[in-house]
Amino acid sequence: MSEAVSIIELSDDEVVAYATSILESRLKYRVSDETDTPLTSPDLVRKFLHLKLCTREHEVFAVLFLDNRHRLIAYEEMFRGTIDGASVYPREVVKAALQLNAAAVIIAHNHPSGVTDPSRADEAMTRRLREALALVDVRVLDHLIVGHEADQTLSFAERGLI
Repeated sequence: MSEAVSIIELSDDEVVAYATSILESRLKYRVSDETDTPLTSPDLVRKFLHLKLCTREHEVFAVLFLDNRHRLIAYEEMFRGTIDGASVYPREVVKAALQLNAAAVIIAHNHPSGVTDPSRADEAMTRRLREALALVDVRVLDHLIVGHEADQTLSFAERGLI
């Protein structure tokens, strides 16, 4: 009961941060836990990324780095842009993937406008990243575009764009 009272006293931002930390702990790869499950739930990934990115007033490009069993190694917000774009450097994503020994990635960014339709630039950037990461045997499993509402997250994989 005292835990419920402390949650009520939290600000909205603190509640979102707490919920995000719970989701991240559910996604997090733990070397010592052999029963840790891979990221097989697109819904859990959507919820996590939505909580992380939906309120940003500028574009943020993030990467979920995964091991060969698709367990989360790390979540990194790699690039920050303006209200309508962010520069993404494939070299830096490849470098991070190699440093973390990732076998696969899920890439994501938000659209501060709330409109999640992919632009030609989004499609071209996804293609460049896939090509660059393929050179070092890292698979791009999906690219998600996050809008304001939870049901506004677009999946390139579900749309057949990956």
